[in-house]
Amino acid sequence: MSVSTTLADSTLPYREAVLQPSAVAIPHHKLSESPNSRSIDIFDWFITTSTNPISNAADCDALQATLGFPLPEMTFGSNLLTLEHRPSGWKYTFATDAALKAVKNGELQEGDGGVKVGYADKWLESRIGPSSSVPMPKTVPTKPYDWTYTTTYMGHEHSGAVSEGRSVTWATADHAIPSHAIPMAELTRPDPILFYAEIPLFEDELHDNGSSSLIVRIQLPRRDDLTPLTDPTFIAKVLTDLPVEVSQKEGANTRWRGLARNVEIATLA
Repeated sequence: MSVSTTLADSTLPYREAVLQPSAVAIPHHKLSESPNSRSIDIFDWFITTSTNPISNAADCDALQATLGFPLPEMTFGSNLLTLEHRPSGWKYTFATDAALKAVKNGELQEGDGGVKVGYADKWLESRIGPSSSVPMPKTVPTKPYDWTYTTTYMGHEHSGAVSEGRSVTWATADHAIPSHAIPMAELTRPDPILFYAEIPLFEDELHDNGSSSLIVRIQLPRRDDLTPLTDPTFIAKVLTDLPVEVSQKEGANTRWRGLARNVEIATLA
């Protein structure tokens, strides 16, 4: 799973927004780098990324105690991406602990994510024996949680970060309004990439049953020249564009309510 983020000067959709570059010259900006962080100061925006090693045992124990379920094998607890709109004071962050808090903890209901691996029943049958008259017991997890770490986390706003007397309200994007649409023509121009970062938040190999990871990527401005064969998010884009009835019920029958695309707009003063 990955979250891609671009920026806009004044309008920010929920997951994707656009920072429109100059048609002629590279916009004025300032880049800063250290061994574990990168930042860019451009227009009214200040963007910071932090990439660090896997959390140590003490930090993992503290986070696990807060969440109430085992952590992914690779938890990057100090990694984050922060977007700050300086005129309004608005801040938006992608962070590991908040992402894991959006993983379902407790009895899983329809749409909560989580899967039962195909060999679970066969494993039970092998323990009972082919000639046994004892019915196969129903498996019940002792500490139920979504062991695939499927999260609906889309980042979060900083409460109280907006300047006094101002507020930020989100609304569903209206496709009939041009300013609400992502300007693909702008994004496909071969402009230079001013800033790029890839921030892993967590990863787990799911006991050799696959892999689950959450990665945040940011690129300014974006050069969208990928093809379906080289774009790692191609499948996710196709699935999220499908109707819910197809992607969640008729198709893979996952019924996971998080499999969809939701674009919202917020105007920053």
